[in-house]
Amino acid sequence: MTPLRQRMVDELLRRNYSQATIESYILAVKDFAAYFGKSPDLLGAEEVRRYQLHLVNEKRLAPNTVKVRMSALRFFYWRTLKRRDLHFDDLPLTKTPVKLPVVLSPEEVTRLIEGASSLKHRTMLMVLYATGLRRAELARLKVSDIDSKCMVIHIRQGKGRRDRDLPMTPTLLEALREYWRSARPAVYLFPSPRKVDGQERPISSKTVWHTCHEAAVRAGLTKAIHPHTLRHYAGSRTMPGEVRPKPQTPGC
Repeated sequence: MTPLRQRMVDELLRRNYSQATIESYILAVKDFAAYFGKSPDLLGAEEVRRYQLHLVNEKRLAPNTVKVRMSALRFFYWRTLKRRDLHFDDLPLTKTPVKLPVVLSPEEVTRLIEGASSLKHRTMLMVLYATGLRRAELARLKVSDIDSKCMVIHIRQGKGRRDRDLPMTPTLLEALREYWRSARPAVYLFPSPRKVDGQERPISSKTVWHTCHEAAVRAGLTKAIHPHTLRHYAGSRTMPGEVRPKPQTPGC
């Protein structure tokens, strides 16, 4: 890692940015520098403007993606380099079109879960739907986060670095137990098949995305389905046909 990149990482860590945001911002600045073939500290406002046009007109990235890239560059120049000669007010962002979310019917949820190619993938989809987890949160789940006594799943350092508990239904608990008896994960609930220095590692958030996409294709579903789709639901967080669990007593 170059000293300049390390400096930016340090500034992001000092401000308690999440690991996902750090990776996203570093990648954005790296891509910006690669586009011009120069170190980013040698570039300025004109290059930032041209880069934005490149993202919008040539790469045709989504408005929110362009916004993240511009936020990364703003952080790099203002927070990392402490430069005040650059102004980002004249870089208007394309308005994000407001669209209704894709919502699955109970029958489509069942087809999606049954379309999973393995027990591991099937369990991942069940957890996504029953809890509304983000894909990065699912990837980082540990075996110890499953609390069968209190019937909750502990989410450690989720979005905004906040901990929270999510209720778990009997059907989901039984599915998790069946999966654990088969796979016997030691640390992470859904470990990557690749180990680093002999240590178990979690799957990537991209793996979660591909798992959902492949299940949708196998199920013959034509809607645009991805992990975030399962966060939109019409009703309670239960499996189709299951009764919503009763709230747990305080202090469990």
